[in-house]
Amino acid sequence: MNEIVASAKALHAGQLVAFPTETVYGLGADAENEKAVARIYEAKGRPADHPLIVHIASKDQISEWATTVPKYAVELADTYWPGPMTLILERSQIAKDFVTGGQDSVGLRVPNHPVALELLQEFMKLGGRGVAAPSANRFGKVSPTTAKAVQDELGSYLEPGDVILDGGNSDVGIESTIIDCRAASPKVLRPGAITVEMIEQATGLTLDKSGSNLRVSGALESHYAPAARVVLDAQALPGDGFIAMSNVESPEGVIRLASPASLDEYAKVLYRSLREADERSIIRVVVWQPTGDGLAIAIRDRLRRASDKS
Repeated sequence: MNEIVASAKALHAGQLVAFPTETVYGLGADAENEKAVARIYEAKGRPADHPLIVHIASKDQISEWATTVPKYAVELADTYWPGPMTLILERSQIAKDFVTGGQDSVGLRVPNHPVALELLQEFMKLGGRGVAAPSANRFGKVSPTTAKAVQDELGSYLEPGDVILDGGNSDVGIESTIIDCRAASPKVLRPGAITVEMIEQATGLTLDKSGSNLRVSGALESHYAPAARVVLDAQALPGDGFIAMSNVESPEGVIRLASPASLDEYAKVLYRSLREADERSIIRVVVWQPTGDGLAIAIRDRLRRASDKS
């Protein structure tokens, strides 16, 4: 049997399936199966009030999961789905508290990865309407961008019948942009590869810059953190891990973990490099943050949270 077909059947039977997306690997369960979704929280050690993103196969499924869908949300979906973007909308009756964290909203995304899309399509054939999937790691830790990283971190928390689908390295490397679409203008709740400029271009609207109390994935101050201490924009000392753009020379005696030549490459290798630091038992990692707007904002967001040990 095709591995993806078998994985869809596992989801339908209430098992967990870790699968690749273009952002990071997700740990998925049938979004309408309360018992299966509870196993996601258990495996991750995730707080029960922390909502999950529902992955769907097509933008045509938005109306199943959401009630009010503003015109600009449709424009965003038309422009950037499949892709690294999650839309927050008013939930329909099928989006239960165990997925939404008890909130009246639901996060939806169509991932841009062939394995993920085929899995979601096969799941639809079995009657499934969505797969709830946070990143496939222990809560607050570094998100996985390979199947091996999922196995290393969650393998001991999975049960017989659960599946880890290997789809190679994630291309984007950091989590999706989360956009609140419940008001007159869109509001970014978590930055990602779909930037402010891209959102405004697709919608013709200026973003709402006000604050939000909505709980969403990856919004805690301390998150995406390795065991190593992450220090930002400091002088690296001998024995430290070091991550910086390729035009930055390595100080003497440091362990160079990554030398990305572009922002896209920086995002793609960031989590892999932080995981490598832990594998090599490095105590401290000094990271020189990229400057500028666009994707650099998302990278700095992840680094700020990774460095916060409060």
